[in-house]
Amino acid sequence: MVSLASNFLGIKSPNPFWLASAPPTDKEYNVVRAFREGWGGVVWKTLGEDPHIVNVNGPRYGAIHGPDRRLLGLNNIELITDRPLEVNLREIKQVKRDWPDRAVVVSLMVPCEEQNWVNILRRVEETGADGIELNFGCPHGMSERGMGSAVGQVPEYIEMVARWCKANTRMPVIVKLTPNITDIRYPARAAKKGGADAVSLINTISSITGVDLDLFAPEPTIDGKGSHGGYCGPAVKPIALNMVAEIARDPETRNLPISGIGGITTWKDAAEFMALGAGNVQVCTAAMTYGFKIVREMVEGLERWMSEKGFETLDDFIGRAVPNVTDWQYLNLNYVTKARIDQELCVKCGRCHIACEDTSHQAITHMVDGKRHFEVIDAECVGCNLCVNVCPVENCITMEQIADYDPRTKKPIPAEYGNWTRHPNNPMGTPDAEIEKIVPDAAE
Repeated sequence: MVSLASNFLGIKSPNPFWLASAPPTDKEYNVVRAFREGWGGVVWKTLGEDPHIVNVNGPRYGAIHGPDRRLLGLNNIELITDRPLEVNLREIKQVKRDWPDRAVVVSLMVPCEEQNWVNILRRVEETGADGIELNFGCPHGMSERGMGSAVGQVPEYIEMVARWCKANTRMPVIVKLTPNITDIRYPARAAKKGGADAVSLINTISSITGVDLDLFAPEPTIDGKGSHGGYCGPAVKPIALNMVAEIARDPETRNLPISGIGGITTWKDAAEFMALGAGNVQVCTAAMTYGFKIVREMVEGLERWMSEKGFETLDDFIGRAVPNVTDWQYLNLNYVTKARIDQELCVKCGRCHIACEDTSHQAITHMVDGKRHFEVIDAECVGCNLCVNVCPVENCITMEQIADYDPRTKKPIPAEYGNWTRHPNNPMGTPDAEIEKIVPDAAE
């Protein structure tokens, strides 16, 4: 029997799908509608001190669309909640009272002074909320005021504020990290040193999504001017997955709970984040694009996949992909593949040939015996799989491992594992004994 029940930091919810801190969680009306559709929890849109923040009264979003008008990325210049603190706190208390089985975490952002944090923590605790999320990620508007990503880009500040919060609240403390940084491991380590119970990531990426070529101003445009904003949506998923994996496999943070965020639109996206170590996931852009009902597909899809795989609980697959994430230098250079084209599935569009001929290794024919025919030339194919990715027919082109002899290099293929650290071309080769210390299964 499959169960999607989630227990993240002791915060229980019927499933791992939470709405991220954003416009969809800005008020009781939205949150109640979300819970009725089946969302497991919410992170309430970021609260600040009174007097409340002032948002622009015009366009707040820029967008990147695919050829079919599907939304690939969303840029927003909206700030934290512009509703009075007292109103938000009253609604949070009511929602938690009415929906005791759902997770209600509150996002917070106040100036970097301990007393400011102490004051708002006390008020949030009175609502009965399940936890807090420290917003150290917002890249626009608030960062210019010394908050948001201005804190998240300085590990010492992260550690300091996390420690303040842990010392002044009973609630679990989640630190939301900014992706606008060179190495995500350093802020994650700082959060852990400060006593944070978990991290969530990624927050939005600082961006300008486009320029209005009539007004010559960034979009969205406010009275002829534009500003950078925060980028989110399906386009940021690869960046988010990498950062989640970096934290999950870092020796200093590998046991730190993670709430995964970034372009999650389907159950599969969620499963990928969780396989890389996320204990649950947060969703925003997908809900803003398709509405709250999208969670039904996520729940049904994840249940079906878990059943097919024989997984009964979320813990059965959380983190299972982490051991398979490694550094490039430890990839097996003796693993050799060649592309294979299924002639029955091939529609003879020629995209594989053009891509390979113009930009890769000239390893695919386009004419054989005077007829249009696409076939891989093993003696030229490096196994890069570009053709697989440009082919419009799923599974028409696949990669096949070969053994014994490589027609391209005209050399035998070693049967044993071999990576760059022991390659003869590496001027700084690492002795086998050292490799086994770094990668215990390297010799397997």
